Amino acid sequence: MRSLAALEQTMERWSNALWTLLIPLAHKQHADVVRTLYRECDDRALILDRRRVLVPNAFVIELPPQSHQQLVGASRQLGEHLSSHVRRHAAEQGYIFAGPVAVQLIPGQEDTVGRFRVRSRIAPEGAGRLGK
Repeated sequence: MRSLAALEQTMERWSNALWTLLIPLAHKQHADVVRTLYRECDDRALILDRRRVLVPNAFVIELPPQSHQQLVGASRQLGEHLSSHVRRHAAEQGYIFAGPVAVQLIPGQEDTVGRFRVRSRIAPEGAGRLGK
């Protein structure tokens, strides 16, 4: 179990370093993206009963085209990294998911200079890939 935690910490450090190298103001933007994912979970939570609160598990992050182009080679790893943040937040809050957590990075419109947008939905297990 310790080796798994160490691996996760190493991946998180690597991912944070990648954001720092590839995106201007990376730390602030990374924190903004993570906070936005948390807010999506909190704001779109469905209370099923006293012990079960269902939250979105499929997220699409629309990045400015230039940022997306810079990250295209690492988008899968960043998606996994951001997914782990969502899973950790859900565990802390006692949330449940309808299926596996997935975060997909896509290019936004040309007029989204320096901004990102997050969309989320509840996707049952086996529902397939995220769509636009």
